[in-house]
Amino acid sequence: MKTILLNLLLFSSVSMLAEEGYKVGDKAADFKLKNTDGQYVSLSDFNNAKGFVVIFTCNHCPFAKAYEDRIITLDKEYKEKGFPVIAINPNDPEIVPEDSYDSMKVRAKEKGFTFPYLFDNKQEVYKKYGATRTPHVFLLKKTGDNLTVEYIGTIDDNYQDESAVKEKYLANAIDALIAGNKPDPDFTKAIGCTIKDKSKQ
Repeated sequence: MKTILLNLLLFSSVSMLAEEGYKVGDKAADFKLKNTDGQYVSLSDFNNAKGFVVIFTCNHCPFAKAYEDRIITLDKEYKEKGFPVIAINPNDPEIVPEDSYDSMKVRAKEKGFTFPYLFDNKQEVYKKYGATRTPHVFLLKKTGDNLTVEYIGTIDDNYQDESAVKEKYLANAIDALIAGNKPDPDFTKAIGCTIKDKSKQ
């Protein structure tokens, strides 16, 4: 009997963990986080946006670094079409000092980020979204005051070599929304470093 109860509790815990975060089709909540320029940014600030490319990323992770130039290119191309990039650093700088707010300011300036680079200092937004890796993408579509999750996952199929990319999952998903279609696929596995959170160590 004890074994059965234990298994039920374990199953329940796993199920609860699996339920955390958004799934494709869910309504996403807005947030207000500090940008590297010292200003606070919310999605509601972008009146003319048709949606958002929310990317959880950071300074130190080699996967995140590998995608920085590609993220800049995506922002330059798609913010003109109504889908700006919003980058968020979810990591605890006490675990990874390189991901501190001051280091974020330096990195944004060095790389010439064309998008907001926000600090999830309370580590609340990434949990609400269900991000687990850096980078982890959540593509949102804006309809009136509603934000709907349309794609979750990775940017493309080759973080190591951009010239060898065969599937541009994120770009294809945005193009599909612009054309009035649903992304296909609408979910891929995020590849990157785990998000650093003391409460989960």
